[in-house]
Amino acid sequence: MPQIQLTPAQRREHRAEAHHLDPVVLIGGDGLTPAVQKEVDLALNAHGLIKVRVFSDDRAGREQIYQTLADELNAAPVQHIGKLLVLWRPQPEKERPENEDRMPGPRDVKVLKYSKRAGHKPEVKTLRVLGNQRLTAGGQVKRAKPKQTSIKKRQSD
Repeated sequence: MPQIQLTPAQRREHRAEAHHLDPVVLIGGDGLTPAVQKEVDLALNAHGLIKVRVFSDDRAGREQIYQTLADELNAAPVQHIGKLLVLWRPQPEKERPENEDRMPGPRDVKVLKYSKRAGHKPEVKTLRVLGNQRLTAGGQVKRAKPKQTSIKKRQSD
């Protein structure tokens, strides 16, 4: 299977997303074995964007592993820095149950309300938080706000 081609903007975006990730697959002295390829494939299915650490000192060998993984697993090579390889492949669609519009149910949360006077026990309150609500640090229930995107990203879409 051929590897996925990314535009420079897409590659930059994936590099930024992968910055905080830890390597999920480690390739040791045996190199690229079928078992390692299978693990990389499973990790790409589960996460989409992964880091792979290669413990070989041979730069040409690491480059060969990088290209082989991208070609055989139909992934996009995002970045190769030192012994770290970053690969991306779109995640397959998960089968949703018949209740697609189902929202998370309510949950009960215990909140401690401390007294302003010293020596008094804190009051324990049980609050019900719905799926579209969140609990603040002060113990109040607020509606969840939709995640905001920057103006630049909105204009590019």
